[in-house]
Amino acid sequence: EVQLVESGGGEVQSGGSLRLSCAASGFAFSSYDMSWVRQAPGKGPEWVSHINVGGISTSYADSVKGRFTISRDNAKNTLYLRMNNLKPEDTALYYCARLGPSGLRVGPYQYDYWGLGTQVTVSS
Repeated sequence: EVQLVESGGGEVQSGGSLRLSCAASGFAFSSYDMSWVRQAPGKGPEWVSHINVGGISTSYADSVKGRFTISRDNAKNTLYLRMNNLKPEDTALYYCARLGPSGLRVGPYQYDYWGLGTQVTVSS
């Protein structure tokens, strides 16, 4: 069974930092591109960042570029998102998602499995 379990969220003040983790199991993690997607209250899902299987190629939404860093440790089956200089508009539920040929499309990619999310709240 494919499982994606996010952790590391919390409440921080504007300008603060957090590191999110996503523990993957039930599939060959190193064979799949992965992404972080977020959803703010009352809004649709927003693509945040993407990383390829080897962790060499990454991309970011303009809203987080220069502040967030995506990475992965294939030996530990874990995806990360380092978030610096957080802003109140970053407040959202953050999901890790596995790219797949079917499923929900968010931004440039399509995802077949999602975690349950971890909440990030940034106060001003």
